Amino acid sequence: MHGVTGIYARQIFEKHLGAPGDTVIHETPLEDFGGLHPDPNQLHAAELVRCMSNADAPDMGAACDGDGDRNMILGRNFFVTPGDSLAVIAEHAGACIPGYQKGLAGVARSMPTSTAVDRVARELGIACHETPTGWKFFGNLMDAGMCTICGEESFGTGSDHVREKDGLWAVLAWLSILAARGGSVAQIVRNHWQRYGRSYFQRHDYEGLDSKSAGQMIGELRGKIGRLAGTRLASAMVIRADDFTYVDPVDGSVSASQGIRILFDEGSRIVGRLSGTGTEGATLRLYFEKYRNEGEEAVDAMLQPLINAAREIFQLRDRFNREQPTVVT
Repeated sequence: MHGVTGIYARQIFEKHLGAPGDTVIHETPLEDFGGLHPDPNQLHAAELVRCMSNADAPDMGAACDGDGDRNMILGRNFFVTPGDSLAVIAEHAGACIPGYQKGLAGVARSMPTSTAVDRVARELGIACHETPTGWKFFGNLMDAGMCTICGEESFGTGSDHVREKDGLWAVLAWLSILAARGGSVAQIVRNHWQRYGRSYFQRHDYEGLDSKSAGQMIGELRGKIGRLAGTRLASAMVIRADDFTYVDPVDGSVSASQGIRILFDEGSRIVGRLSGTGTEGATLRLYFEKYRNEGEEAVDAMLQPLINAAREIFQLRDRFNREQPTVVT
């Protein structure tokens, strides 16, 4: 943490909930975050990942960024993807978290986030909104009473109690679920997979791309992406390929060009978004999702056909001479 989050975390978990005095680490606010990266993911929270990989690791570990809006949930030698975390919270909120006993008005996820919460929403009989990346879209839905819990693939989770991302709330939600259901983090997630199926999911970041070339690549792809529909890629049929456009159900505003989507008949997806035009170049973010009724397969192997297809579609080797992503989360 090394941000203001640590002050609140220590007060909540150690002072009020009675956790041991060494439960919260990196709690002291520092201007440079102690030389660490503040984002809570497997790469930047490597110390926590190592701790949770040990045989004597605690039942649950969590990381938040410096201002507490994002979070990562870990079990013993078990990583919870942001999409699964959102889906599990939505699944159990009504029964396990007192503030949500009256049920959920709806849920929402950013378009690149896995579709795990969609399946929960269908069973609960509530709406699931797919929005562009950006918390303001969730805010509109919450203000209108159309969404109670929401999340994005970049480790942000929140609800209408504050209308914002709230990493500490997400950690407390998980603790409430574990207290009510018993078992481990891994068991909770595996039970979810058995009931709803599993979304195998990864994000690959290709950083430092030439901004002009990256922009040209995306522009050209937008002009021809629709032609992929009806073709076979990665041993599956493409049923839809487009550049995501969102029409806000609250105010009718239109947000176009929000990301390339390739949807397959067996529930898989490839999503691509370009961001950044600074001096250090652009970043291409590719998201891979493959749905299976159940699963304990290796994520890398399961997603490899989609990864191979995306490398060709986004011309990573031919245009950028890139074989591997900079960051995988």
